[in-house]
Amino acid sequence: MILTAATVLTGDHSHSPGWVEVDRGVVVGVGSGAPPRPADLALGDAVLTPGFVDMHVHGGGGGAYFEATEEAVTASVTLHRRFGTTSTIASLVSDHHDVLLAQVRALVDHVEAGELLGIHLEGPWLSPHRCGAHEPTALRDPDPAEVGALLEAGRGTIRMVTLAPELPGATEAIRRIVDSGVVAAIGHTDATYAQATAAIEAGATVATHLFNAMRPVHHREPGPVVAALEDPRVTLELVTDGVHLHPALHRLVTADVGPGRVALVTDAMAAAGMQDGSYRLGALSVDVVDQVARVAGTDTIAGSTATMQRLVAQTVDNGGPDRAEALRTAIRQVTLNPLRALGLPAPGLSPGAPADLVVLTPSLEVAAVLRGGRWVTPAPAPATARS
Repeated sequence: MILTAATVLTGDHSHSPGWVEVDRGVVVGVGSGAPPRPADLALGDAVLTPGFVDMHVHGGGGGAYFEATEEAVTASVTLHRRFGTTSTIASLVSDHHDVLLAQVRALVDHVEAGELLGIHLEGPWLSPHRCGAHEPTALRDPDPAEVGALLEAGRGTIRMVTLAPELPGATEAIRRIVDSGVVAAIGHTDATYAQATAAIEAGATVATHLFNAMRPVHHREPGPVVAALEDPRVTLELVTDGVHLHPALHRLVTADVGPGRVALVTDAMAAAGMQDGSYRLGALSVDVVDQVARVAGTDTIAGSTATMQRLVAQTVDNGGPDRAEALRTAIRQVTLNPLRALGLPAPGLSPGAPADLVVLTPSLEVAAVLRGGRWVTPAPAPATARS
């Protein structure tokens, strides 16, 4: 099957116009101008991109990964795929040891079945001073036995662990996590600049939702934000949903570190794609009002209700006067960068890559999604159909 579009963004390159050829669930060709044979599906003025990758998401469609049931996982995966996310990391919030262990074990099968890309432990080794929407009684210092038990329970499916580097035992935990082939991330932290720098030297390579739930920058104590910004080994998560960050921060960070070190993440919870109302995020009650999720009775943001499509649109709309360049940057930051941050292959749209594609309208709405060569949304009506 050959698809043509006004713009094809491979992740690293742009073709305007362009084409992609898919065979048996794999991309077999990509190019500019006219395809090698008539198109099976002419997409007109659409934009064709790789499938989006969300490396930090707690749920959606009414389902939450901490529930770890078939129904909850299916609801979340289905909702986010509809909006272009073909690869999802299931993020778990802090909880008590036995509960986390059971959640990890229940999610392993979904990863091994290919429904999820992996598991992200966001906690429980987080700062009580920057806990955000994490149950304070579930927070604790990293214990070598617990770290080992959770990694073992994951059977290689845990891709990332977020922890606060200033906690006692955190440096040793980071080394243990990295030595196990898992990405260590710093987040929910009150660390000083020196403590954050030490964590990066120990192997931490991701900053979890930079700026949010972190000690802020001070002119005499730059803290973890500056430590992460200035080290080229660190990928910076940003939640560009219009709630977590002012758009100027995305522009500033991208201009400072370059487009290749930023990964856009939704940090979405169960309310993504749903109506306002009452939900849960782990042990905490969450109220969603005007599509903003907050811990019940507080002003604390509790994840988001965003989809990747919303992040892309928000980022491009606020990305500066060169809209085409802003779109290329946003697509890179929701496709190649998250995979590279996780240490996974990041082929984008290139021969041999899985046929995970998103069809965007010129106004950046998701028109259709292809995953593994199969449409997970209704296929667009072809301009030219061939048998």
